[in-house]
Amino acid sequence: MAESLIPVFNPMEMTLLLWMIAAILVIIGFAGLVLPALPGMVLIFCGLVVAAWAEHFVYVGWKTITFLALLTLFAWLIDLLSGILGAKKFGAGRSALIGATIGAVCGMFFGIPGIVAGPFFGAFTGELIARRGFKDAGLAAIGTWVGLVAGSAMKIAVAFIMLGLFILVRFL
Repeated sequence: MAESLIPVFNPMEMTLLLWMIAAILVIIGFAGLVLPALPGMVLIFCGLVVAAWAEHFVYVGWKTITFLALLTLFAWLIDLLSGILGAKKFGAGRSALIGATIGAVCGMFFGIPGIVAGPFFGAFTGELIARRGFKDAGLAAIGTWVGLVAGSAMKIAVAFIMLGLFILVRFL
């Protein structure tokens, strides 16, 4: 009889494997809260679901998972709307948002300074390309940057709330 190529895990090994996967997803998810190329909130949510699955949803059930999903959606909406609202408040146009997005992606290759400065310079450049003056482009860049930073801060807060809720439900 040929041996199966699929490894067989005993229940203890499977639980440990799922907890390891969950931890990795949550850690990468937190990195994704500041790195624009990673879907941070989604990875955190998936990690928490895998952690609940590791224990067969005994401690963290579907009500908690549903609430965590709603928080994930809420954080995504905050992230989406904050840049737009900040940009609109300071008179930025679509070109500033496109530039800020490009700047954020390019900035991540330059570490923390690039992540912070990339959206600002991208929005500024986008507005200049749209033939706006330096003053208007500067104001649009500031507004876009403030909106993105505020959205990121709120997204990070929601991520910690999600993790705290999971820990509270699981261990108390």
